[in-house]
Amino acid sequence: MPRFAANLSMMFTEVPFLDRFDAAARAGFAAVEFLFPYDHPADAVGERLKQNGLTQALFNLPPGNWDAGEKGFAALPERFDDLKRSLETALPYAKATGVKRLHLMAGIADRSNTKAVEQFYKSVAWAAEFYAPHGLDVVIEPINPRNVPGYFLNDFGFARDLITELKISNLKLQFDIYHCQIIHGDVTMRLREMMPITGHVQIASIPSRNEPDGEELNYPFLFAELDRLGYGGFVGCEYNPRGKTTDGLGWFRPYAGAKS
Repeated sequence: MPRFAANLSMMFTEVPFLDRFDAAARAGFAAVEFLFPYDHPADAVGERLKQNGLTQALFNLPPGNWDAGEKGFAALPERFDDLKRSLETALPYAKATGVKRLHLMAGIADRSNTKAVEQFYKSVAWAAEFYAPHGLDVVIEPINPRNVPGYFLNDFGFARDLITELKISNLKLQFDIYHCQIIHGDVTMRLREMMPITGHVQIASIPSRNEPDGEELNYPFLFAELDRLGYGGFVGCEYNPRGKTTDGLGWFRPYAGAKS
């Protein structure tokens, strides 16, 4: 049975961020993820996890100026110092939460630019090697160009090839089914191909990015496929509820309480 992590940046937004941990636990989630914790003290985030018996599945490394449209800087040669600082910034949060994987964002850059490609390889390797002594995986996620125009990492094949070429044991793929369906389609076959390098999975309905209970994909089939493939990681619920979060959790009830 898949182990689901509520995404607290998108779900339970009816209450302030730190109160969403309580709401997720009450709804039956055993794990959570979110985009960024950096507006709150690391100890405060860790304490909410502990109080509710929750596992932290994932969060993102600092992306730069998010409000100004920055989406990380791993592919930006002129921002390598910012990237190195971001790794240090995230470390206290990783320790306080006990998270085992961090998402490194690529940034807005042209993948036909050789310097951007070289920088991305360098940044990914640097981040993975920085976190290896701390027992942390680094994951990279292809993101579709409809949601984030110009995002450097917008192809699952490119991500697969990079991970395969670098051969770094704590470097994995973040397989967001929503993004994969929009970019490529053929999700099941790609899951089967890329499961050996996958460290985290995320879900949402397509095309609306709502609860995974309809539209283009048969999610019960995909959840069973994850089991058949032996996926033991978390499935992050990175979707926008149509209304009140708890009103849309009918899809989740058969899985509620699955232990992390």
